[in-house]
Amino acid sequence: MPDMLVKLYELPELDPVLREQAVNDITIRRALTPEKHFVVDWVGEKFSQFWKSECETAFAHQPVSCFIATEKDSLIGFGCYDTTRKGFFGPTGVSESVRGRGIGKALLLVCLHSMWWEGYGYAIIGGVGPAAFYAKTVGATMIEGSVPGIYKGLLRKSDG
Repeated sequence: MPDMLVKLYELPELDPVLREQAVNDITIRRALTPEKHFVVDWVGEKFSQFWKSECETAFAHQPVSCFIATEKDSLIGFGCYDTTRKGFFGPTGVSESVRGRGIGKALLLVCLHSMWWEGYGYAIIGGVGPAAFYAKTVGATMIEGSVPGIYKGLLRKSDG
């Protein structure tokens, strides 16, 4: 999967998206360090051990570079940045049962706006899955020749 580039200085407004989530009783906020064990375990169970490792890295930063989505005090989504490499957005994921409600968009935007506020001009979305979503939501464009990119030689479980 290729990487995509986002111009952080041309992002859609964040506040209307967060207000829409709040109206639907969904809270989008920066994760707190005491929640690390809970958040990273949830990411590992719902998504992958690779993403769990990246999420752990987000908790090592100050400020924490992981945002979470909650509904009635239950974790339903997460988004991270500056995990595998500086300037990279991801991983991010939303529980299957609540997809299609704009939660992923809210997590994407809050992470990208945070990167802008921290001084980045551009962000890379590494190894994208839903390229059309990123293009439509934040104007992301494909980075030619980015496969396998930084993930070349990534260790994977082997049978041997």
